[in-house]
Formats: sequence, C-alpha cells, structure tokens
Amino acid sequence: MGLIWSRYTIFLTVLSSSFACAVLGYVSDARFFLPLLALAPLVLVGLHDLLQTSHAILRNYPIIGHVRFILEAVRPEIRQYLIEDESDPVPFSREQRAVVYQRAKNVFDKQPFGSVRDVNAPGYGWVAHSITPQEPTGHDFRVTIGGRDCEKPYQASLLNISGTSFGAVSGNAIQAFNLGARQGGFAHNTGEGSISRHHRRHRGDLIWQIATGYFGCRTPDGRFDPIAFQRQSTDDQVKMIEVKLSQGAKPGHGGVLPRAKINGEIARARGIARNRDCVSPAAHPEFDTPFGLLLFVQMLRRLSGGKPVGIKLCIGHRYEFLAILKAIHRSGVAPDFIVIDGGEGGTGAAPRELANHVGLPLADALRFAHSALIGAGLRDQVKLGASGKIITGYDIFRTLAIGADYVMSARGFMFAVGCIQARTCHSNRCPTGVATQSFWRQRALVVKDKARRVDNFHRNSLKALAQLLGAAGLSDPAEILPRHIFLRDSNGQAIRGDQAFLPLAPGSLLDGTATGAIAEEWQRARADSFQPLEPAA
Repeated sequence: MGLIWSRYTIFLTVLSSSFACAVLGYVSDARFFLPLLALAPLVLVGLHDLLQTSHAILRNYPIIGHVRFILEAVRPEIRQYLIEDESDPVPFSREQRAVVYQRAKNVFDKQPFGSVRDVNAPGYGWVAHSITPQEPTGHDFRVTIGGRDCEKPYQASLLNISGTSFGAVSGNAIQAFNLGARQGGFAHNTGEGSISRHHRRHRGDLIWQIATGYFGCRTPDGRFDPIAFQRQSTDDQVKMIEVKLSQGAKPGHGGVLPRAKINGEIARARGIARNRDCVSPAAHPEFDTPFGLLLFVQMLRRLSGGKPVGIKLCIGHRYEFLAILKAIHRSGVAPDFIVIDGGEGGTGAAPRELANHVGLPLADALRFAHSALIGAGLRDQVKLGASGKIITGYDIFRTLAIGADYVMSARGFMFAVGCIQARTCHSNRCPTGVATQSFWRQRALVVKDKARRVDNFHRNSLKALAQLLGAAGLSDPAEILPRHIFLRDSNGQAIRGDQAFLPLAPGSLLDGTATGAIAEEWQRARADSFQPLEPAA
C-alpha cells in the first residue's frame, strides 16, 4: 500500500486539498474557493491520466508523470541538466529508442539536417547503394524453417520477438506481445518461463523455449517430463521449439527468479514451488555431450509431432560449436535452426561481470557460425537466426549480410510496449508495468493499445528494411551479401563486408583444405564430448 501511495502522492494531495478547500469555502469563508482555480484543473488532469490508455507512465504517476514529457520536449535545450548522465552507458542509445517509439506509434519519423552519426568513427557502417535502385514491392518477408526431418516447417517472419519470460515481464506485457504478434503474423518466443495463460489468450504464434529448468515440462525434481512436453508442444499455437543452451546476457549462468516475484500464476506455468527462489541450473541435466544434445533435439521433434526444433546459444569456446557440427555429420541428426545470441544481449538482471565480459559479441559469433556451417557443408540444412541489440532496419540488413537468415529482438519490442530503460526490472517496481508482477503497476499497460504498437513496430521496421533493399538495388533479403555493407575499421579505412568477413570454402573443414584458426579448432573438436582434444605437444 505504501508503494501505491508513493506513486499517487501528488494526485491524492491535490484531490484531498481540493476537497478541503471546497468544504471550508462552503461552511466557513468563500475565499477558500480561490485555490480551487488551480487545484480543480489538476484534479481533472489526474483523473484523465488514470483513465487514458496511451501512456503507462501517466497511469502509474498521475500529474507528476507529465514532468517526464516536459523534459523530453525541451531536451535539446537542457540536455546537460537531465538526470540521465551521458557518461553512464545505457543498453541502447536515444536514437535507437526514438526509432522504436516513432515506429511503434506510427508517427512521422523523418530526420532533417542529415545524419546524426559520426560517419568517421570506427565501427560506423553503411549500406552500399545502387545507381539503379529498386522500388520496394512489399515488406512481409518470410523464411521457411524446417530441415529434412521436420514434418511441419514454419513460415517465419524475418523479424520476431525474442525470449521474454512470464515472470521477468508482466502478464499484460506478454499479452501485448502475443496479440501484436498475431495481428502482424510473426512469432513470439516464450523465453524460459514457459507458456502461461497470458500466452494462450490471444493465440499468437509461439516459439516455446526449453531451457535448463525445463519449465512447463519438468518433473518435481527438475528433470525433463516428456509427457508434459508433448501435451503442450502439440498445440497448434506452438510453431517451433527452441532449446536454450546459453543466453548472451549471462552465458554460463542459470536464471534466477526471486521468491518475492513468484505468484501462483508463475508457479503453475513453470511447474515450481512458490516458497523458494526459482534457480535454473547453468547446464542441461538431460545431456552433456554433442551427441546427447542432438538426440534430445530429435526426441523433441518427435514428441512435438514433427515441428521445427533448434538450439540457441551464446558462443564461447568455438570448439564446442564445432563439436556439435561434427556430431551432426556422424549422427545424421541436425537441428532445424540455430539462434546465435550475442554477448551484448539484454536481460532484466545479470551479474555485472557476465553481462560485460563473457560471451562472443553478435557480429563475431555470427560470422564464425555462418563460416563454420559453410565449411562443414551444413549451411543449406540449418537456418541461422540472430539476436543481440537488433533494433533498426539497418541492424537487420547488417545482420543478414553477416550470415543470418532471420532475426529476433526482445528489447525493441519492449520499447514498443512502453519500456523506458528505468533499469528497475529486478526490483519489481517497473514504472511502466512492463517488468513487474505488481497488479497496480502492470494495470498501466493497456494490452490492446500496446499490442497495436508491437504490430506497428514490426511492420515499420520491415518497411525500413525494404527501403534499404531497394536502395541497394535488391528486391529480396535473401539477395543480401557481405559486399552490400561497408564498415569503418580502427584505422579509419572503409572496408567492404566481403573483405572484413571471409567465410570458409564450402566443405573445406571436411576435406581438410581449410586453414586458419577455425581449421585448427575443428581438429580439436570431438563429436562425443564438449571437451577438446589437446593439441600435440
């Protein structure tokens, strides 16, 4: 109750003061009516804030919430005086957030006065445009996911919602994501928190993520329950199954949901107890070898009725990824897709050292995985997804140029439903109702309004990609190659993508013609173990 009072302090103070002035003016002295000239409009503003559905901040912080929007309006003039410290790194830039907010709200997003980026800065990238550009003919780009053993391939959108667990985010946020995904015809990844009633309500396409805790398909002692998995996975709403090996934001670390955030709904969805913290193991207890992983993938595909099953991981030791590729060759079992999660990926909470200093960044990891799959002769059998700070149409274009077939984004869609990067996700006090289980806070997030913004962001992001395709003289994302982008290196030189990212020759790892670091690690990788062969002395 104290938290509710603290958020409504200004409004309740104004309301009670107005009531007191009205009573005193009526029973005592008419001069007490004078303050109502200022107080009454504020009461009306507060009531409007509580009842409107567009701004979660105002629903949670009536009257006082307007201060934020006033600061935003005058930001260029008082930028140096804002609370946000420009020297304090934030997960995403103001430019990226502005892109999401504008596209989610379907508003004019043109930019006057040219680029706001330092085009000479190391790492700056751009698309090589054509002197004969193409007119975009559409934006509903699709990719078929499903290998030779898949009986029910999925026509996935090029952009989908990455893992967002119920528990980490609110039920209202889950509903907004899923309803928006249904309206826009794209997929919503459940995250490791499993499938809840909030996922089921609007019947949007789901990618069910199976992580180390096996939530939603676990036995009381935390092992995998095939009967529970089959019961949920055969539902037509579930389109794909994703086995999460590791997460870019905290690789090598299991998830933790504090007991204080576990309510009855979360406990039922995950199949866990309410009286203790929910701690996921760091590694899967059902397998510990590459062969074991592939047999697990094969079992999930069979139990789900032939749906696409893949793996998601943040790459650390490269020989471990190569060991999986060797096991694919020897077993004849391949995942239908592999999602590469960059080490810069986001989460509600992670140990600082793991978030900042563990895991290969997306660009490096993706070009390695893409090249390794080509060298192992498997690139045409496995679709490659990517996630990690992918926000704009250019982010998608660049990621496809490096080697991805499709992309996943979590934070972009979180911005679309109202996230303002308050960075209080772990405290259960999210001011916009996105990352909280508080009934009073999440009521500020109006599902239908935010679902529309999710749909808008998805559609407008793909329209932006279509514009880039047209500028490059292309008509389909499948035509994007590394040579279609340029990057500025640390020496200030412009490097074409196919010069910066040199993939292996097809099958070169198999026939022994590959050279370099990947070839050396291929020799160390073992199909029967994630532990490498030690190099000869």
